[in-house]
Amino acid sequence: MGKIRVGIIGVGNCASALIQGIEFYKTSGESEIGLMHQEIGGYRLEDITFTSAFDVGVNKVGKHLSEAIYEEPNLVKWVQKVSDCDVIVKESPILDGVGIYVENKIKPVANQRPLNTLKDGVIEEIERSRTEVLINYLPVGSQLATEFWADVALETGCGFVNCIPVFIASNNMWAERFAQKGLPVIGDDIKAVVGATIVHRALAKLCADRGTIVDQTYQINVGGNTDFLNLKEVERLESKKISKTEAVQSVLPRRLPEDKIYVGPSDFIPQLGNTKIAFIKIQGRMFANIPFTIELRLEVDDKANSAGIAVDAIRCCKLALDRGLGGALVEASAWLMKHPPKQIEDSEAKKMLETWISTHSK
Repeated sequence: MGKIRVGIIGVGNCASALIQGIEFYKTSGESEIGLMHQEIGGYRLEDITFTSAFDVGVNKVGKHLSEAIYEEPNLVKWVQKVSDCDVIVKESPILDGVGIYVENKIKPVANQRPLNTLKDGVIEEIERSRTEVLINYLPVGSQLATEFWADVALETGCGFVNCIPVFIASNNMWAERFAQKGLPVIGDDIKAVVGATIVHRALAKLCADRGTIVDQTYQINVGGNTDFLNLKEVERLESKKISKTEAVQSVLPRRLPEDKIYVGPSDFIPQLGNTKIAFIKIQGRMFANIPFTIELRLEVDDKANSAGIAVDAIRCCKLALDRGLGGALVEASAWLMKHPPKQIEDSEAKKMLETWISTHSK
C-alpha cells in the first residue's frame, strides 16, 4: 500500500503523542500492545506519514515538525527523536484557537497577516505537499478555527478527522458539504482508548442491561496539561460538556434530568502533567428497589488515550478516500468519537466498523 499523507492542525501534546507513538511502533518492533487494528484496508501504522503541519506558537512555526513536537508547553517525551518529520511547521490563523488561560504558555505569533493571505498560504502548502487527510487537534472551544479548517479540507480535497468537540461530522450542514464533495469526515471529539467517557458508558450500559434504574451519575476529570488549563475558561466548556454528557445519556434507557447528571472537566492541577484522573459515580436502584452505588477512580495518560484512536481514524479516513466515500463516516465515528452523527452502543458500533472495514478492504 502507499503512504497516508497527513496534515496536522495544532502541534500540541496530542500531535506529539501521535507522532512519537508511531515512531515507537516503527523502532520497537512491537505490533500488538495497544493497537485495536494492526491493519485497516491494508494500511499499517508505519504507512502514516506527516506531510504538513500548522500551528500558532512562536516557538513552533518555522521549525521542523520533528523539533516542534518537543517544544513547550508539550510534555510528551516517549522517544528521543522521530524520523520522517522534516516538514516545516507553517503559520495558522489564530481566530478563537487560543484561550485566555493558555496564551502565556502557547505564546502565539504576533502581528498575524490578513486571514485571506494566511488561508492562501495554507492551501498552497497542502497542495504542494499533496496532503490528503487533515487531523484537527485545536484546543476545545475553537469553533471559528475548526470551521476554517473544515473549509480548507473541502477546498483542497482532503479527508477530515475532527478530534475535538466542535460539531462538524455530527452537524448536518457540514456533513452534507463533505458528502457533496465526495470527501470523508470523522468526528467529533475523540472517545479515547480507555478513557473516562468510554468507561462511564460501559458502566452505565451494564447497569441498564442488568435491569437497574440509574438515578444519578457524575464524572469529574482533572489533569495538568494545557487541555485542562484551557478548560478553566468556562465559555470554552459548553461543547465539551455536551459531547461527554450525550455519550453517557445515549446508553441509558431513560434520560436523566440535567440536575442528576454531570459529565465534564473539573480542574487543572499542574503537577499531573499529561496524567488524567477521573472520578466516576453511579447511584441507582436494583431488585426490590434496593439502592446501590458504584464509585471508580481511573488514572490514565491522556495522550496515549488520544493517539491510540487517532491512528485508526486516519486509516479509516484514507480507506474512505480510496473508495470515493464522502460525508460523515457513521461507523468509524460511532466507535471512535464521543459525539458522532449517530450514537450507537459500543459493542454494536465495533461490529459495524469491522464489517465496514472488511467490506471496503476488498
